[in-house]
Amino acid sequence: MLVIAHRGASGYRPEHTPAAYRLAAAQGADYLEPDLVATLDGVLVCRHENEISGTTDVGEHPVFADRRITKIVDGEAVTGWFAEDFTYAELRMLRARERMPGLRSANTAYDCTEEIPTFDDVVALARQESLRLGRTIGVIPEIKHPTYFRRLGLPLEELLTERILALGLRSDEIMIQSFEPTSLRRLAVMTRVPLVQLVDSESSPYDFLRVGDGRTFTDLLDPAGLREISTYAQILAPHKDLLIPRTPTGALGEPTRLVDQAHRAGLGVQAWTFRAERRFLPTNTDFRTELSRFASLGLQGIFADHPDIAAATLKAASLSS
Repeated sequence: MLVIAHRGASGYRPEHTPAAYRLAAAQGADYLEPDLVATLDGVLVCRHENEISGTTDVGEHPVFADRRITKIVDGEAVTGWFAEDFTYAELRMLRARERMPGLRSANTAYDCTEEIPTFDDVVALARQESLRLGRTIGVIPEIKHPTYFRRLGLPLEELLTERILALGLRSDEIMIQSFEPTSLRRLAVMTRVPLVQLVDSESSPYDFLRVGDGRTFTDLLDPAGLREISTYAQILAPHKDLLIPRTPTGALGEPTRLVDQAHRAGLGVQAWTFRAERRFLPTNTDFRTELSRFASLGLQGIFADHPDIAAATLKAASLSS
């Protein structure tokens, strides 16, 4: 089972920083997960969202004060500073900071020490760590808001495919994720790397909403929906609550049949996101027990903010099985 470092080792370092990615590799991660957005000049950079005030020090740069704006992103009004309004040269003036300082106060010790990495930077880091550690460490980027960026003339699928070709990435070095089926369908004809359909526990893909398609994520998980996904993607990545729901008291309930159904449709399954802090855990178990419960479902991978704990727990589970 693959351990995918969710935005790097984001439980220990500010997410989407070289330090987070490097630590994740050292902690045993098989893949590093960068979320990708585009700059004004089409450079793919690693941020959780295109609105960057929560993960950078942009608000402390008076020269950029007039770029604060309200935009509609995937149907929601968002106010702040946006990656697509900066050239990459301008974005390099900023420094990354912890997105959840109230929860992960120790991570704030690393605030404003590193630049925002590009996709190319993460690939280079993964390759360097692969050589140093003697094992292949891949990257599994998620393209964020692809319909939104396409309307801006910044098609993330084309931009990412261009970098995959330029960097000579092999299929064992990269997988690509998206919540939007249309985006993955585009990628399926542009590249031969494995594709991952992300599925949330509620709402609908934004590309569906944009064209009046009334289907929800839930509709994608019935047998017909899973068969459709298998025509363009190789992996299903559902929110973990879709695999083992929580009870009304917040405890882990009984597993659904989704893993088996996805496997019957020819899809691998990767679940997200596992975090060690108490506020994210089921009321009836600890982090290692939660991971072991999910490992028993036959998953092909998990996304974790704490790769060291995940790698150790899954190794122990495999040895005892």
